[in-house]
Amino acid sequence: MGILDRMRLDGKVAYVTGGAQGLGKAMATGLAEAGADVAIVDINGDKAQATADEIAKDTGRKTIAVATDVTDQDQVEDMIKTVVDKLGGLDAAFNNAGVCLNIPAEEMTFEQWQKVVNLNLNAVFLCSTAAGRYMLKQGKGSIVNTASMSAHIVNRPQPQCSYNATKAGVIQLSKSLAIEWAKKGVRVNTMSPGYMGTDLTLSSPDLKPLIKTWNDWAPLGRLGKPDELQGMAVYLAGDTSSFSTGEDYLIDGAFTAW
Repeated sequence: MGILDRMRLDGKVAYVTGGAQGLGKAMATGLAEAGADVAIVDINGDKAQATADEIAKDTGRKTIAVATDVTDQDQVEDMIKTVVDKLGGLDAAFNNAGVCLNIPAEEMTFEQWQKVVNLNLNAVFLCSTAAGRYMLKQGKGSIVNTASMSAHIVNRPQPQCSYNATKAGVIQLSKSLAIEWAKKGVRVNTMSPGYMGTDLTLSSPDLKPLIKTWNDWAPLGRLGKPDELQGMAVYLAGDTSSFSTGEDYLIDGAFTAW
């Protein structure tokens, strides 16, 4: 069996939080194209269902929508049960949902800080440990948490201290889980994208003025494309990455290499 055959995800089940749009949708699409059955997990159930229907039509894979507030522990536990019951198992968990608030630190309220921490870090803990408990019982599985190049640098010119802090926390949480579960068959890695040209970024009146500045500073001179994350997502979900755990994969067009 050649490498391309071994990269296939036929017979595997994955979920992607924040999967209804943006980077999550791109990753879910790539996983399905590689042969996995996929659950689109999102707080917006209608949008999740539309994305699931689109991916199922385009790829022929079994794709479901699971409306979930990933900051709620009970809903996360129910989500894992739903994925397992409807798709027959769980092999790869992509904890991708997140939010960024560009607010100067001295103006940020504690409520705003907590909103970012709850979704970007606490929810990753809830989803990782819920998926981990299932995977530990079966003795195998791959967890992939979306961090960011913002875990490695302080972005400019926009102020986003809460986002940067939580994404750094995601990396250290993931490394810690990787060490705890290394001998139990469960791998945990992070993907750290750079500036990506999602529909939201390209259409946001607050972000559009920053794109030229980001591109001027970027070695490649452009934003990344969401589908440029798909290869890494497929690799980490499958067995060809069996020796990879506790790693952070920067996909930022060398932005942090300056």
